[in-house]
Parts: sequence; structure tokens; C-alpha cells
Amino acid sequence: MPTAPGGTPAGAADLAHACDPAQPGDVAGTPSSTAPAQRSNARLIGIDAARGIALFGMMAVHTIDSVDADGDVSLAWTLSAGKSAALFALLAGVGVAFATGRRVRPTTRTWPGYAAALLVRALLIGAVGLLLGSVVPADYAAVILPYYALLFVLAIPLIGLSSRALVALAATIAVAVPLLSHWSRSGTPVRDTVPNLTFGALLGDPGQTLRELALTGVYPALPWMAYLCAGLAVGRALLTSRRTVALLTLTGAGLVAAAQLTSWLLLDVLGGRADLAAASTASGMTSAQLGEALAVGWSGTTPTDTAWWLATLAPHSTTPLDLASTIGLGLVVLGVCILLGRTTTALLRPLAAAGSMTLTLYSLHVLGLAVLPGGVTGLLVHIALVVSFALLWSRYHARGPLEEVVARTTGVVRRRVQSLTEGAGARRR
Repeated sequence: MPTAPGGTPAGAADLAHACDPAQPGDVAGTPSSTAPAQRSNARLIGIDAARGIALFGMMAVHTIDSVDADGDVSLAWTLSAGKSAALFALLAGVGVAFATGRRVRPTTRTWPGYAAALLVRALLIGAVGLLLGSVVPADYAAVILPYYALLFVLAIPLIGLSSRALVALAATIAVAVPLLSHWSRSGTPVRDTVPNLTFGALLGDPGQTLRELALTGVYPALPWMAYLCAGLAVGRALLTSRRTVALLTLTGAGLVAAAQLTSWLLLDVLGGRADLAAASTASGMTSAQLGEALAVGWSGTTPTDTAWWLATLAPHSTTPLDLASTIGLGLVVLGVCILLGRTTTALLRPLAAAGSMTLTLYSLHVLGLAVLPGGVTGLLVHIALVVSFALLWSRYHARGPLEEVVARTTGVVRRRVQSLTEGAGARRR
């Protein structure tokens, strides 16, 4: 039987975790006869299943129209728009925590290696994203990978922070950065479609590309650091504890409820919705267009004609309440998946198989949008193809193809930098 790195069989019951670095003796998702390792495997299955849900949600948004023939927002968009990408970003933070020591924060000795590995991971994922952006039209899919890469770069200074500091930072970013973005973009119109970023755009106008990645794109990295900080804090938590996971789930549900209640109070009790409607009318937007915008969402930012936009929960609006609500929903999905993983792995296996290699499958999916059908039929075809590929591939390989390249490269870099750091330290002594 083929083996995973470290000599562990990569059989049908095992799933390598996409976040973990490639290093001997630490292949996540491999079986063990010990009870703690079994609980760890269940936890990893749950995390990968949550990532699979995020992948399927993004597929749904890419293949199904936002509005149906009757003019109503489609179920796929109601369930997934803005939520699946946010779940991806939250899980990116969990992945960073897993790749940088899990519950043990980096020390002065290990930090340089982890930082270098994260930087290389960002470069590789960013390169894949820019290549995809060259061939995938923005009206097919907004490629998330370049933004994802910048999140990894921005995470480097944060990997040594405590969980409390990360939670406080996530809350601060979720409130402050959207306000600063709203102020800095004053007078700038919101684009209906943001072009996918490419190497040409990066080389031709690096300043504008960086601004788009950080603040004005579909998945603006600066406010989206709230997701990554929250995910980092979750990844450092004791996820083998049922009590901890239950608390995360309840906290998430509370965040969702608080965001919904706050938005209702601001818009419908304090009069924000009327002022929002007046500002929208003044800018040439009809009431029907306003209703559709609030339901379907924007392209990463909201208009700046009134601050009341910041009280909305529209998908991809990146308002404080949108960030809070989607962080909360992400915690609920992750917590439920982990708890289910402790009960049964068989039911979660298709989701977890796809979730263990999302870089590969996401890339194949967005490339396939040009040739595969759309609509519900197209979504089912995409899901069937990626799940079949993931289940087959995971029988013989520890990671997906692109995940293996990233894991091996970052593993080599981390070990090399750590060796150089230790050597320099020994010479100083």
C-alpha cells in the first residue's frame, strides 16, 4: 500500500490535513491506536469537512445565478454568498495555527522558520491565483487565491500572539478597518465586477494591485484579517475538548444573533433604512435595486454615499456586522463539523476528502467553469467530479497534488531556515 510521509499508510480511512507542514512523524489525519490520536483524527476530519462545505458553497455561487426567473434571490446565494468565502478565510487562520505549532506558539528559535514557510506558501498560492486570474473571467468567478496569499503574509507577525490577543485583534479589525475603508474610499464608486488579478496587473501597476488586494477588491485582505485572527485563535484552542468545541459553536451562534439584532436596531428602529433608501435614490438606485443589493451583496466593499451602509449585512459587503455575522457562522459550521467528526467519520468522508485538497480542487473547479454546465445541474456535476477525484486520490496520496508541492516546499524552507537560525545561535554562544 502507498505510504504517506513518515511511513504511515495512506489508506481510505486516512485524510492528510491540508494545513499541516510536511515533516517526518507529523502527518495529520493518520491513524493511531491511542485514544488522544483518535480524537485528533476526528478533529481533523471535522475541520476538513468544514473546508469541504466552504468549497461546495463557492461552487454554488459560481454555477447558480444570484436571481432566479421570478426575480427572487436564489437559494444557493442565500445560503452561500459571502459566507463560504468567509469560512475559507476563517479556516485559513486555523491552518496557519496548525502549520505553526498548533497549540504551542512559535518561540524565538522556531519563529523564523515558520515565518519563512508562510511567506513561501503565500508566494506559491499567489502565483497559482494570478495564473488562474489570467484565464478565468471575473464574471465566471472571482479568484480568491491572490487575496488568500496576502492573508498569509499579513499573518506572519501574528503567529506568536496569544489567543486572547488574537481575539481582541480580530474584534478591533472587524470594527475599525471597515470604517477606515469607508472613509478612505469616499467618492469612489463601487464596481459591479472587479477583474481578476493577473501577473500583468501586478507588474504593470503594483500599487493599484496591492490596494485592490488589501482594501478594494472582492476579498479585501486588511478587513478580512479579522477572519484569519479568529481562525488562528481557534487553531490554538484545545479542539479535542468537546466543551471547547461546544463553546466555540455557541459563541458563533451568539455572534450571528448579535449582528442580526444590531443591524435591525440600526436600520429599522433608529431609522437607518430610510436614510439609506434616500441616499440610494439620490445616487440613481431604484428601491428594487437597493433590495437586490442588500440580498445579493456587493463586490467586497459598499458605496460611500452614506455611513448607513456600514449597518447592513449584505454578502461581500465587508461591513463590521457582515464580518461579525460570517465569523459567527463559520464558528458554528466548524464546531458542528468537529462534533460530528467525533461521532462518525464515514458520513463526513466525502466532504473531508474534498476539504483536504481545496487548493487543487478549487483550481480545477474555476478552470472547469468554461466547459461544464451551469445551474443546479452544473453544481451537481462539479461536486460529483471533485468528490470522486478527492476520494480516489486520497486512497494513494497523503495530500492533493498542489497541496503536496506547497507542503514539501514550505517544509524544506522551514527546516533550512530553522537550521540556519540554530547555527547562528550556536556561534553566538
